[in-house]
Amino acid sequence: MADDPLVVGNSTDAVILVGGQGTRLRPLTMSAPKPMLPVAGLPFLQHLLTRIAEAGITHVVLATSFKAEVFEQYFGDGAELGLELEYVTENEPLGTGGGIRNVLPKLRGDTIMVFNGDVLGGTDLGAVLDTHASSRADVTLHLVRVSDPRAFGCVPTDESGRVTEFLEKTEDPPTDQINAGCYVFRREYIEKIPSGRAVSVEREVFPVLLAEGAHVQGHVDNSYWRDMGTPEDFIRGSADVVRGIAPSPALPGQRGESLVHSGAGVAPGALLIGGTVVGRGAEVGAGARLDGAVLFDGARVEAGATVERSIIGFGARIGPRALIRDAVIGDGANVGARCELLNGARLWPGVDLPDGGLRFSTDV
Repeated sequence: MADDPLVVGNSTDAVILVGGQGTRLRPLTMSAPKPMLPVAGLPFLQHLLTRIAEAGITHVVLATSFKAEVFEQYFGDGAELGLELEYVTENEPLGTGGGIRNVLPKLRGDTIMVFNGDVLGGTDLGAVLDTHASSRADVTLHLVRVSDPRAFGCVPTDESGRVTEFLEKTEDPPTDQINAGCYVFRREYIEKIPSGRAVSVEREVFPVLLAEGAHVQGHVDNSYWRDMGTPEDFIRGSADVVRGIAPSPALPGQRGESLVHSGAGVAPGALLIGGTVVGRGAEVGAGARLDGAVLFDGARVEAGATVERSIIGFGARIGPRALIRDAVIGDGANVGARCELLNGARLWPGVDLPDGGLRFSTDV
């Protein structure tokens, strides 16, 4: 696919929408935008950028807003990834459509591939571009099949794969095909998006295009796909990358039950399973049990503690024999010995819980 000059290369740009505030992942997003939070130890956005580079697209524009400066500080001009990165910042929220329209002055090609910056995916990007070119579509939508489509935008297609409707969340969806957050536009259709105001591609742009008779094509597959907007999905997505269930060219090499990054320390007798990630400089004490845990850089889990399906923020400490299950611990927080945080608990950055200070069971 990357050898086709009509589709990839200088004639194709990528746009990534990374302007959201990530409120569902607070308190982690109080210090960093969601696409910069580490998934399997690398900024989430790096997994997507590496896939884009692998597909042969080199010019990428990031549509930023919330904590916009963080992206350029980390990725710079993109040369280390073999990319040319540019940045456009929204001064006020413009929505998905408005964000795409806002980067128009930076676009060079006739084909524009747009990505939502909070989706972990494994689709063959070249195949999506092939569908767009071979069907001569005005816009192509990547669609995935899910078991319960009610929480997503539902997109029926006809026998040729052409999109017939674009339905936002509905209780009785007519198909299991959903909007996967990846689109290919002919440039002129981005030019048609109203400028200078908030616009939703899902609620305004796509329905209008269909009403006007534009050719909107669906590219349907069963590739890996996960919206990383909630702690549960963030943890599952990170674990899937570690275990090799979700493909990522950003992490070549062997997959397994855990991934321990350089500079981390894991004491003898600690158990790391379920796709656990131990970030750089993090420490895991003797006898600790980590199952599906995500430890950001510099986090500490001390002897005998248990962390299950939880995120431990940068520099946070989990004291001896503490139990953290289905919880999010903010950056720099301190959880004292024998504390228990369960069932969706979220501890804000810098909070200090004394030994035994919060429990869901009797102290023994």
